Amino acid sequence: MEKIIIEGGHRLEGQLPISGAKNAALPLMCAGLLAKDGLTLHNLPHLADIRTLASLLIELGSNISYEEEGWDIGSGQTVTIAAPTIKSTTAPYDMVRKMRASILVLGPLLAREGEAIVSLPGGCAIGNRPIDLHLKAFEAIGATIELKDGYVRASGKLTGGTVHFPIVSVGATENILMAACLAQGVTIIENAAKEPEITDLAHCLIAMGAKISGIGTARLEVTGVRDLHAAEYTVMPDRIEAGSYAAAAAMTGGELELIGDHLEAGLAGSLDILKQAGLTFTETDRGLIARLGTDRIIGINAVTQPYPGFPTDMQAQLMAMMTLCDGASVITETIFENRFMHVPELSRMGADITVNGSTATIRGIKRLLGAPVMATDLRASMSLVLAGLAAEGITEVNRIYHLDRGYERLVQKLEACGAKISRVRSDGV
Repeated sequence: MEKIIIEGGHRLEGQLPISGAKNAALPLMCAGLLAKDGLTLHNLPHLADIRTLASLLIELGSNISYEEEGWDIGSGQTVTIAAPTIKSTTAPYDMVRKMRASILVLGPLLAREGEAIVSLPGGCAIGNRPIDLHLKAFEAIGATIELKDGYVRASGKLTGGTVHFPIVSVGATENILMAACLAQGVTIIENAAKEPEITDLAHCLIAMGAKISGIGTARLEVTGVRDLHAAEYTVMPDRIEAGSYAAAAAMTGGELELIGDHLEAGLAGSLDILKQAGLTFTETDRGLIARLGTDRIIGINAVTQPYPGFPTDMQAQLMAMMTLCDGASVITETIFENRFMHVPELSRMGADITVNGSTATIRGIKRLLGAPVMATDLRASMSLVLAGLAAEGITEVNRIYHLDRGYERLVQKLEACGAKISRVRSDGV
C-alpha cells in the first residue's frame, strides 16, 4: 500500500497540463469493439481504470497496442484497439467488479454479435447506481434482457426504436448510442445526457462511419449502418481534473495555467460556480490561467445537476475549497445519495461542516490543519489532497488507489508547480 504525504501552505504556480478525460476515454475504448479494422485513440491518460478496461477488451478478443507520446508529465498515450473477431461475448465478474464503466461493453457486444453476457458492475461506493435505464433502452430497440446469477444476458437483433430516459443518465446514453450505430433501423434517444463526454463519443463514432444527428442536445437520432471502420481520434481534456486544479490554485493563493484545448467550454457547469467563489479565468493560447481574484474565497450555494449544471464529480473538491470561504456555503447533492463520505475526513482537518440529508452546510474557517485522513472514493480522494495543500502542517492521505483511477501523475504535476508532496510506501490499511 502507498500513501501521499503533503506539507501544506505552499503556493502553487506554473503550468499544469490537463490529461485526457477518463470519463471520455473509457466509452471511446469500448467503441473500439464496434469496428474490425481498429480505433486509434490519442491522449489516453495513464490511469488504473484505463488498464482495467484494456484487460477486459483483450479478454473479449481485442488486440491492443500502445505507443507513448513522450514521458513528460503532460503527455498521454496512443492506443490502438483492433477487434477483427470477438472471441468472447462474456465480461466476467472478476473484471467488471473493479470498475462500473465496464458495463459499456454491453452495447457494442450486443450490436456486433447479437448477444452479450456482462456481470453487474462495481466501482466507487458513492451510492445506488442501477443499470435499469441501460436495459430498458436496449429492450426498446429490439433486445431481449435476462438477469441471472449476477449477470445481464442480452440477445437479439437490434432494429432501432425510440428510447426515452425518465432521468438523464450519462452511462445509459453512451451505451445505447454505441449499440444504435449498428442497429438495422433508426434510433431516437430522448432526454439524452448532454455532457461533453457524450459529444466526444458521438464525434468519434462519426469518424468511424456512424450517422448521428442532434449532438449536444437532449435528442439524438442515430441511423444504423452495416459496419464501422477504422479511425483516429484524440480524447478531450479532463474537465474534472481542470476544475480540481483550479480549486488548488485558489486554496493556495496561487496561479496555475491549465493547459488543454477548449477548457472553457468543457468547464461550463463548474466555471460559473468557481467564478462565484471568486476565481478568475484568463484564456491563453494554450488553455486557461486560474487564480483567486479576491482576498478570500467567497461562500456559494451549489446544487449538483446534469450538464450543463454543476457536476457531481466536482462536489467534493468544491466542498474542500469552501472550508476556507468567507462566511458559509451550502452544497446540495442531487445525483448520488452517498457522496458526502469525505465530510468526516475534512472535519478531522478542522473543517466545520454539517450534513442534513442531501445538503451540506460549510462554515468557512481561516485555516485547515494537517492530519492523517483516508480516501473513500475517487473524487473524495482529490478533496483531501486539496485540503492538504492548503493546510498548516503535514497531511497523510491513505488509500490512494482511488486517485490512481482518475488523476494521472498527480504528484508529479503538483510537485512541478511548487507543492511539497510525495508518494511513499505505507504499512497501514
